[in-house]
Amino acid sequence: MTGTGDTGAVVSALERIGRDDPRLSAFVEVWHEQAVADAERAAHLPLGALPFAVKGRAGIRSYAARRLIAAGAVPVGSTSVPGPGTPWQTWGLGAHGRTVNPWRADRTPGGSSAGSAAAVAADMVPLATGSDGAGSVRIPAAWCGVFGLKTTNGLLPSPDRSGLASAGVLTRSAAGALTYLRCVLDANRGRGPEGLPTVPEGLPGVRGGHRRRVPDADPQAAPALPVPALPVPAVFSPDLGYADVEPEVAAVVRRAVDRLVAAGVVRPADRTCDLLDPREAWQEVRSGEPSPHARELRRENDRRLDALFARVPLLLSPATPNRPHGHDGPGEVYSTALAWAFNLSGHPAATIPAGFTADGCPVGLQLVAEHGADVSLVETARAAQDALSTVRSRHTASTAGAPAIGRPAMNRPG
Repeated sequence: MTGTGDTGAVVSALERIGRDDPRLSAFVEVWHEQAVADAERAAHLPLGALPFAVKGRAGIRSYAARRLIAAGAVPVGSTSVPGPGTPWQTWGLGAHGRTVNPWRADRTPGGSSAGSAAAVAADMVPLATGSDGAGSVRIPAAWCGVFGLKTTNGLLPSPDRSGLASAGVLTRSAAGALTYLRCVLDANRGRGPEGLPTVPEGLPGVRGGHRRRVPDADPQAAPALPVPALPVPAVFSPDLGYADVEPEVAAVVRRAVDRLVAAGVVRPADRTCDLLDPREAWQEVRSGEPSPHARELRRENDRRLDALFARVPLLLSPATPNRPHGHDGPGEVYSTALAWAFNLSGHPAATIPAGFTADGCPVGLQLVAEHGADVSLVETARAAQDALSTVRSRHTASTAGAPAIGRPAMNRPG
């Protein structure tokens, strides 16, 4: 994933934003003149003036944004996040009002990286930054039918003092996320025996420290790590042992997993993953005052995940228990139910498009790997997304001409 090496990609992105954002309201600010000027300066750098968006008004100051800019990416604007007045965070408020799901205008895109997901899904930008403290990248990625990655907690700098939030990215495909990782994992990394950057030992928020080689920093270079040997042994959990998942969402994810098995991407492992419901522990850790019971719950889930990843490298589950909800909120449902376990445990987790419900709502498949295995996770996700891409292609083709439901209203090839 690179730009055109001139201002063309940035100008095209700004034109699409100008045309489509009044309907979607994915952006809070758009930096027209600055972006074009920056594109002229960045054209000779490795990313060749690749346009991208940042999450929220403060996103331009994030570590990831600075690394992308240094590699030649050009920020074109800041995307929407939830506004005031609701306890639920699966929505966004942009410059033109509430952010709309590009697949279903009557549904939210998820959040809190709401505008980032909508902007990528509608092809306004190829990449947008996010952050994930309770599924805030993975939920909107699932509901907007794009790829989303939550990095290993502590791998990248985060302003979240609770340690729950981790940097993330939203792209149209897992392949695009490798560009992101090559940029953000370059600085302040050690060098292995073959001169490859490594994730350092003892990362804050990562129990015990895990050393992994990561691809070199040249964003146009091929990944330094080989593609994981397929099929990858994987445990599939339809509910992680505690969540109440909508039957149709569960069925879409089950069919996706079956397709991955048939395609030779994953091999089912004869194990299960039953965790304790992490809601209480997450809420108390977030408050800064976890009780002894919450601490023990967290430790027990850590023990169960340690045992699982000691035997298999991949865990699969639905990304959310529900489909995108309406703009009036999720009701009593916790859309975060399947996501926040891995904010507590710190594992890297990704979401890829799994398919669609009968009413045209995207559904996401969550992939989780061991601490520090971010690059190999994205490589596995790329193979999985390639195997499932025909589901999205057939669905889009079969619903052509139905802009309000069944395909992004502004969806274009590429």
